[in-house]
Amino acid sequence: MNISDRPAGKATRMRRAVMFASAALCAAALLFSQRAALSSEAPVAIAPPAVDEPASGAHTQTAVLAGGCFWGVQGVFQHVRGVTRVVSGYSGGEPGTANYDTVSGGRTGHAESVQITYDPGQITYGRLLQVYFSVAHDPTELNRQGPDHGTQYRSAIFAANATQMRVAQSYIAQLDKSRAFPAPIVTKTDSLKAFYPAEGYHQNYLTLHPDSPYIATYDLPKIENLKRMFPDLYREKPVLVTGLAQ
Repeated sequence: MNISDRPAGKATRMRRAVMFASAALCAAALLFSQRAALSSEAPVAIAPPAVDEPASGAHTQTAVLAGGCFWGVQGVFQHVRGVTRVVSGYSGGEPGTANYDTVSGGRTGHAESVQITYDPGQITYGRLLQVYFSVAHDPTELNRQGPDHGTQYRSAIFAANATQMRVAQSYIAQLDKSRAFPAPIVTKTDSLKAFYPAEGYHQNYLTLHPDSPYIATYDLPKIENLKRMFPDLYREKPVLVTGLAQ
């Protein structure tokens, strides 16, 4: 047997194991930092919609939007002035499949969504869409956001009425025509059939778990971008949802 072919001694094997472990940790740290850098990139500044909802005497309106994991999207809109309630949930599928375990399979037709209740006297539907497109998610990613893949993470607007549909479709056309983004917008517009609140442990997740690596990497930068890009809309204290069963 050649000297080089001899089995490594215990100390040598231990050193090699430590080296391999260190290399793996370095690679993981590099990947994490790269993802963090990507998630923290400055969002695209876009113009407000040319077409918006008309003024009305209503004090409350709702909007349902989907843009990846609902934790971050809910967290963003909870910091927007004029918004009174934001609930994480599911939309696009049947009521019997509106639960996290089933939706996560990607075959239900549901998208992780948020239902936003707002005062149209303080903020319009179009302005909500401006935040949605520029801060809350990347509207050019098809069936994914960041590390999350599947149709349940698609970019979708569920319009509650003809006015919301008209504003949404007009705004998408406006943004595409102006080439506001480096790639075409893939956001789909669908008529809202129903919204189903998610399980209680998903509500207020960003606020309750700021130290979660996922939240710190992918979602907290969105709050900072909201504060920086929309100082007139940003509110420091989030409006938290209450009253949903755990």
